[in-house]
Amino acid sequence: MLGSTIINHQQHVGLQKLSALAGLAHSFLGPNKKYKFIQDDTSGESVMVCSCFRILENLELTCSVGQLIYETVRAHQKVHHTGSGCLLFLAGVWSRVALEFLHRGIPVASIILAMSEGMDICMDVCRKSSVSIDNLDMEHSQSSTALSGLQLSKEPIKDTSQAPHQSKGTINVGHKSLKASAQRKIKLSRHFCEPKSENMSTEFQNPQPKLLDIAHIAECLSHGCVEAMNLVVECSRIQSKSSQQDSTCSKFNVSKVMTCVLPGLPEEEACTVQGCILLLSADQASVAHHLKDQLLKVVLIDGDLSGTYRHLGFKRLSGIQFMSEDTDLSSSSKEENWMEKVITTLMNLEVNLILISGLVGEKVIQRCSSHHILAVEKVKVSVLNAFADSTGAVPVTYVTQLSKSCVGAGVKLVIWRDLSSYKRKSSLAVNISTGRNIELVTVVVTSCIEGKLQALEDQFWTCAYRVHHALKDRALLPGAGVMEMLCAHHLQNQAERDPPQQTKAAAANPYRSVVLHHMAEGLIDYISTVMVNTGKFSKLQARTAVNQQLQDCNKNLGGAAFFSPLFSEAEKKDRLISSPVRSTNPPAVKVYDNLSVKQEAWRKALDLVFLVLQSDAEVITGIDQTEAVQKNLMLL
Repeated sequence: MLGSTIINHQQHVGLQKLSALAGLAHSFLGPNKKYKFIQDDTSGESVMVCSCFRILENLELTCSVGQLIYETVRAHQKVHHTGSGCLLFLAGVWSRVALEFLHRGIPVASIILAMSEGMDICMDVCRKSSVSIDNLDMEHSQSSTALSGLQLSKEPIKDTSQAPHQSKGTINVGHKSLKASAQRKIKLSRHFCEPKSENMSTEFQNPQPKLLDIAHIAECLSHGCVEAMNLVVECSRIQSKSSQQDSTCSKFNVSKVMTCVLPGLPEEEACTVQGCILLLSADQASVAHHLKDQLLKVVLIDGDLSGTYRHLGFKRLSGIQFMSEDTDLSSSSKEENWMEKVITTLMNLEVNLILISGLVGEKVIQRCSSHHILAVEKVKVSVLNAFADSTGAVPVTYVTQLSKSCVGAGVKLVIWRDLSSYKRKSSLAVNISTGRNIELVTVVVTSCIEGKLQALEDQFWTCAYRVHHALKDRALLPGAGVMEMLCAHHLQNQAERDPPQQTKAAAANPYRSVVLHHMAEGLIDYISTVMVNTGKFSKLQARTAVNQQLQDCNKNLGGAAFFSPLFSEAEKKDRLISSPVRSTNPPAVKVYDNLSVKQEAWRKALDLVFLVLQSDAEVITGIDQTEAVQKNLMLL
């Protein structure tokens, strides 16, 4: 019986694969990003990556666990654009924790129960440790010189030992209060949809938020990406000026920002331009020269410009056959007839410009160009919406839906840069905008190394969405590992003491203490890895520094001890937490993280572990429905 149990424990290959694939995240943590090359052995082609999402995107993940990891990271990246490395790393360390518990003979239900309680503790600490961006901005305006270290709060963090065991608790954050549910409800999905009920972003929003100095917020969220964050600040300035707001950076709308990638130019030439910068082929360039400096009429197509295109909600009626008397009507003649109707419609409406979110066939582009109509594909939907607001155009799905009421006016095309000397597919860059105060901004990303362009573009969007989430959440978390330290400290304290009220659930789980301890070790491992990636610490030195910090806090030095310089040993050789802004005599800059992003990354990491853990258990031992309900297991 013992032998068979050991064999079953060794067959939890899903957790082992999760831990192995999560090892890809280690070198991408921290402000010092490292580039990696992925080479295809068959074709010999290679790609340069600098993030967990991109490295997973370019790998051939044939196993089910690999696909599950990729879908989880992709879903998180699609919404938040940052935090994927943290998600993948914690999923790896917590999968090793779960695997260790299985080897010890701890039941799956006990593991899930205790780790869920640990996540509740961490979420509670995050809520109590959050800092309002209004207070952050006020603090910046009162003093031009920042205090050294991470002194975000003058009051110590209140103990959270009773929070997970209360039926309903009220948590004070400055002048606000938040309600925390007694126990986190686990809702697993293969697509990991956003949990609206637990979204913290709305709980910090004010009915009339005051104007903020976005430059200071961006500085605290740059995490070493100074050049990319400077582009974000410049976008904010352009949008604020366009909306005729205060001269200080007070507005940032990420939905009205787009990027244009230009290889062949030095990285120092990256810039922000008001309007929409689009790259045109040689065929389209002649049309652009013909239309430049004119007031154009524009139509917006939300989909492909094709006769065979159907939107996702379209369903053909089953059992119906279409008959025609014209037996010579081939597919090519159908396409030609459709194209003639399109050109006739556009000519009657005097349209000069078509912006399409989807794809356009080469024949359609050439036919439109012959009639001096510029058709541009792969335009972001948010850009279409921006032009709809400023020109009065109405986006349509099919070109056959066009009418006079759908056509917008007042668009101007300007030749921004001639690219014909670079011998590339795009020979011309044009700026399309309106005479009105349009808030649409294009960030031009440049590099002489073409393989580096995607990483630079990703860095910009990461910085842009950090600022976006900060404005949406109206709150930030102490960064540079401080939040992980706080959570590890509270997990260790909770593990060393009995619950204040011995509930049936706590009494039935004798493994609570060891599970919480190991969850804290995972967070400590995260901080240590970030320190090692700076190149200033060995693994042993990093662990020693973190353990010393935890010991100092356990000596009742107060909450402010956490917000002193985190790694005092690094001060002698350029502290890890240093100003990301280059200046002659820079003050120490406080480092912050996004509240909602960190919460969702931690939740998704643990949900991913639970899903693989229980999948392994079901494959190995099977599952009885009645027993599962009694033990409160998650059913897939």
